[in-house]
Amino acid sequence: MSGNAPQVSSVRVTQSLAWRELIRFFRQRNRVIGAIGTPLFMWLLFGFGLDRSFSVATTIETNTSFLEYYFPGSLVLILMFTAIYTTISVIEDRQAGFLQGVLIAPVHRHSMVAGKVLGGSIIAMIQGVLFLAATLFLEINWSFGQFITLVAVLFIASMMMTCVGFSFAWKMESTQGFHAVMNLVLMPMWLLSGAFFPVPVFGTGQLSQDVLHWVMKVNPLTHVVSLVRNLLYETRLSEEDFWEPSGWTSILVILVATVVFFAWALKVCKRRTAGDFK
Repeated sequence: MSGNAPQVSSVRVTQSLAWRELIRFFRQRNRVIGAIGTPLFMWLLFGFGLDRSFSVATTIETNTSFLEYYFPGSLVLILMFTAIYTTISVIEDRQAGFLQGVLIAPVHRHSMVAGKVLGGSIIAMIQGVLFLAATLFLEINWSFGQFITLVAVLFIASMMMTCVGFSFAWKMESTQGFHAVMNLVLMPMWLLSGAFFPVPVFGTGQLSQDVLHWVMKVNPLTHVVSLVRNLLYETRLSEEDFWEPSGWTSILVILVATVVFFAWALKVCKRRTAGDFK
């Protein structure tokens, strides 16, 4: 902040930047189609392709189809793709000079981070809700309360992933490098979240299975996928074959992870980069 310039309201800055992200995203229809189209195609391709050869036990007597099992993971994948797409604007704003203008304006850094994260989170949540229309093809019966709870979970999860995307984008000077790094980080997080295959139980006697269990267990996306699945189907996987966290544990992990990643984004934002002086 410079000189004796009057301090701009943090709420106004946050709202303005969030609204700017919304307008920019929905003006670019190719980004909307790309964020929803790829996960939708993958859900249909893998869901129907593996439906007869893959099933997951919910109880001793019943199984769930892979099409149903894979749907929560596809929903989380949309949130992840949208977080990547929206945080690219950090790099674009720096290249266009807009970000430098915000940095020298009499505003707090946390307002800028909050505006970017809030805008990206709302976009991701909206696209996730649109994807829920696919549940018309699944046997899902839910109440209004369940729907509102699911939307809240999607919003918090969107904030968590947008914070991660923002933290990486702030250090990048090219969109190509950003895509490479995000694919290296987020795709393994998604694959090891129980989205594509369940979390194995601990104590099987196989070291690889036990290591995989703990890696997936500490992954925040595992708790997002599990919570979304439980809200959609109100059934849990067979505890004899797979591990699944409780609902309250998942909520706590998601909230803590979101706070930690937002604090990380704030810390990264306070550091000057070479691109800030261009």
